[in-house]
Amino acid sequence: MALVGEFPADFRAPVFIVLHIPPDSPTLLPQILSRRALLPVSGAVHGEKWKAGHIYIATPDHHLLLEADGTMRTVRGPRENRHRPAVDPLFRSAALVSGPNAIGVILSGNLDDGTAGLLAIKQRGGVAIVQDPNDALYPDMPLSALHNVPVDYKLPLSAIAAQIVESVNAPPRKRPRENGPAFGRMQLETRMAEMDSDAMEEDDRPGKPSAFSCPDCGGVLWEIEDDEFVRYRCRVGHAFSPETMLGAQDDVLEEALWTALKTLEESARLSDRLALTERGRGHEWMARRFDEKADEARTRAEAIRRFLVTQRESPSARGEQA
Repeated sequence: MALVGEFPADFRAPVFIVLHIPPDSPTLLPQILSRRALLPVSGAVHGEKWKAGHIYIATPDHHLLLEADGTMRTVRGPRENRHRPAVDPLFRSAALVSGPNAIGVILSGNLDDGTAGLLAIKQRGGVAIVQDPNDALYPDMPLSALHNVPVDYKLPLSAIAAQIVESVNAPPRKRPRENGPAFGRMQLETRMAEMDSDAMEEDDRPGKPSAFSCPDCGGVLWEIEDDEFVRYRCRVGHAFSPETMLGAQDDVLEEALWTALKTLEESARLSDRLALTERGRGHEWMARRFDEKADEARTRAEAIRRFLVTQRESPSARGEQA
């Protein structure tokens, strides 16, 4: 709200906004921003032409992509950094379409979505602006961008709109040559975000196979080196930056532990039932065997339960929940 409220009524560029929102929740962001913005605000519509001086909001559960013919695409492609919409697909498509005239802005947020996309904008000669982490409620996304991207401007929120206006009003810059591995990779990854079946089947995919599996689908992850920034993408298109990858692995581990806890508790109850049955038949030695199995299962289950409780109460877990 603070940012869009500073754009003048004669602003000469379209504005595209991605916010990490739950996929099954309607977004009220267009109505909220309209209270402060002098520019019209609406949700992005698939196939609609964008207009200068208009603010477009990515719709829930859809990536927002820009096409060279001036249209917007809203697609349910594979999640990137466990989000849909995600920042990286928008930035990557903007870099392809606008080259040096694209302006990417990273505001407050958790983990590292947006870093790879902002790097793509810089690789195409565009402008990278990042909110000063000391000015951000959640500094992770700005810090990741600053650590991995040659950012043009690190600014407090109050100064970002003015810098965007200045950059928009600057003379257009010459587009770079549309070749090279970085350009081809951006094209392929944008097609993957669109669920292009040919892109999914291409053998010449960016990066090299890694020793890691995709936390979302279990497939092999390809390791992609963007300058010195390393990230991962699987065959069906799920993409992860490093911090998000670690978070996703934690989620998979926790899910596995809950499954193990449930299975062990069921095993203990089944062993109890079998022991009772065998005692009723006078088979004491068999009953003791099932008693031992029940005790062993409960001991293992208790160890897992203590670990899960400790993880939930840890300072890092409390910080992420905040």
